[in-house]
Amino acid sequence: MRKRGEVAPLEKMEGPEIITVDRATECHVTPDDVAARMVDYLGPVGDYLTLEPSAGTGQLARALIASGHSPQELTMIERHHALAAMLRRIGPVIHGCFLEWAEEVKGRAEFPRIIMNPPFREVRKHMTAALSLLGRGGHDEPATLVALVPVTFDHPEAEELEVLPPDTFSTARVHTKIIRIRRT
Repeated sequence: MRKRGEVAPLEKMEGPEIITVDRATECHVTPDDVAARMVDYLGPVGDYLTLEPSAGTGQLARALIASGHSPQELTMIERHHALAAMLRRIGPVIHGCFLEWAEEVKGRAEFPRIIMNPPFREVRKHMTAALSLLGRGGHDEPATLVALVPVTFDHPEAEELEVLPPDTFSTARVHTKIIRIRRT
């Protein structure tokens, strides 16, 4: 029994893990609602190998899994040590530079689905590398890439799905859009 004015001890709470990422990584965390829409733009859940290059904090991977995609069919690539370690809780991660990895596996790896939020400064290099890995992989449906890119990015195969407001990212005022590229 407590005395008058005595307060019961508080339960210990676990706070969220905070990871500090250097600005040079250009890790812009995709908001949950944007990530969910990007997953919807990929198409229905199925047995599709899906690539998330430059996986960052795993927002797109989490949205894929939340929508019913299997983590076993997901390939995440991340070069930042702490982020790669955190991503391993979600599923398999290749710790390294996506551009280097894409060059290594070109012609040997094919992904029917790619979802990405590439570094904006090198968006063209990352998109070119991702498109070199986009292929149907034995499926009848077109291979699909969905990406969040700066509004200035243009590609002849790209379908513009939506332009996002400039306050989409809490850390930067970047004008972005979601695009989709399909290949048969």
